[in-house]
Amino acid sequence: MPMSQLQRSIRRLSIAAWSALVALVLAACGGGTGSNSAVNGTTPQRGGSLTVLEGSGFAGAWPTGLDPATNTNGAANQSYMESIYGQLFELDEHGKIVPDLASGYQLEDGGKTVIIKIRPGVKFTDGTPFDAQAVAWNINRDLQSPCTCRPTWPVTSVTATDPYTVTIKLSRVFAPIISSFIDSNANWIASPTAVQKMGEKQFALTPVGAGPFKVVSDTLSSVLVLERNPDYWQKGHPYLDRLTFKSVGGDEAAYEAMQAGEGQAYEGMSTLSLIQQAKSNPKFVVTNQLSTSPYDIQFNTAIPPFNDIRAREAIYYATNVEEINRAIFQGQFQLTQSFTGPGGLFYMPKIKGYPTYNLAKAKALVQQLGGLTVHLGTINVLVAQETIQALQTQWAKAGIKTTIDSYDLAALISQFQSGKWQAMLQTAGAFDPAVGVGVGFRFSSQSPFSGVHDPHLDDLLNQAASTLDMNVRAKYYREAAEYIAQKFYGPFFFAFSGANVALKGVHGPGLTTAMPALVVNPDIPWEDVWTNRSS
Repeated sequence: MPMSQLQRSIRRLSIAAWSALVALVLAACGGGTGSNSAVNGTTPQRGGSLTVLEGSGFAGAWPTGLDPATNTNGAANQSYMESIYGQLFELDEHGKIVPDLASGYQLEDGGKTVIIKIRPGVKFTDGTPFDAQAVAWNINRDLQSPCTCRPTWPVTSVTATDPYTVTIKLSRVFAPIISSFIDSNANWIASPTAVQKMGEKQFALTPVGAGPFKVVSDTLSSVLVLERNPDYWQKGHPYLDRLTFKSVGGDEAAYEAMQAGEGQAYEGMSTLSLIQQAKSNPKFVVTNQLSTSPYDIQFNTAIPPFNDIRAREAIYYATNVEEINRAIFQGQFQLTQSFTGPGGLFYMPKIKGYPTYNLAKAKALVQQLGGLTVHLGTINVLVAQETIQALQTQWAKAGIKTTIDSYDLAALISQFQSGKWQAMLQTAGAFDPAVGVGVGFRFSSQSPFSGVHDPHLDDLLNQAASTLDMNVRAKYYREAAEYIAQKFYGPFFFAFSGANVALKGVHGPGLTTAMPALVVNPDIPWEDVWTNRSS
């Protein structure tokens, strides 16, 4: 599938954003993606309410509440967190990192000192000041968080050096530190006063931030009701008076609920038949998002059978990605051989020496091994479920016996933490490969969600993140992708992202316009979402 003009524009703008970082230029101080300008030819309207349905497998649950430091589902709860807390930095619809509750940043000491300026005059919804002291307190707390979305920076200190300046000292250069905010709980700043006054347990149920909305009620993993923050820093925003997030059973349940008028938007639909139905339904607007996160198969190389390179090699040769894309997904996904997607940086769809489908080689390797039995798991998302079912059938042709399972997010995390899993079909990518659910998340020795423990690969990934030169970073990432293929550490499939479905009359960046997806869903600035419906 050829790269669209919009994808090429996103790509160019993404590189431009990083060129600004390389030049150590102070980030733009305007902040935010919102404006009072026309959206899709219409003028944003104030007022109204919106119910957003969640349940794609990557979202729809917050079992431990919505404290950034204690929430276990991390970036899967991005929409809820950003509605309550806002963001220090945003990824806008042009693929550019822009300040929001931060007003700018600069790098010093060759990139080992990061200076973040905090927007003056902002208050949390409890009336306490949103200042550098609060931001530093939160980041230091997040660095110790059990959340999968905690910062992974090489930090030596985080301090408030004046009322509106946070200084982060690093032991070495970490080039993507600013872009890493958009995938990290360090982007969501909680009121320190409220945390300390309520205690963590109560705060997780009634969180206090400085975002566009404040909490009315919170039923864990079920319904979150928010109302407009009248003191939000961005004049005229948010547009909506009320925003409700409601968990549903999945794509089909969401589509039926929207048909019945029980919701006006749904994030991350992955069922292609339902997406096609929604596209043909005059009530709905369907927006495909730009993928940054390809699917891949992870191997746990610490235990049998994938501690034997021949078993990993057999899986590569037994896997016909083109056939899966064509037969199940009507060729709609863009195939890739690396951990990057068309919506992010360093996109590499083809990798030198990448092992492709060869059934005869797969059969020969299985015979050498004396047979191969595999347990393959994945996230509870239809695209992933259909893919592992197809893999089970394909691998059987090579003599590989496969059992399959799909898990909701919390159960999936437990599988990884047990260390007993064998193979997982997961997403492995991010806007910047060094952050979020990027290549290190799936392939670094330090990650609890990796099955690979290879010092040479670690070194390549560390070097890619330790230089501000974009060309050098690209070189290391290509070497890492080639090395992953050489060692048969995990075959890559297609760059996947979901589609957002909204009733006509609902508008918003990332909701009804295309943006780079963070895993599956884009980073929607909910303060900019509006409706001209009476719902």
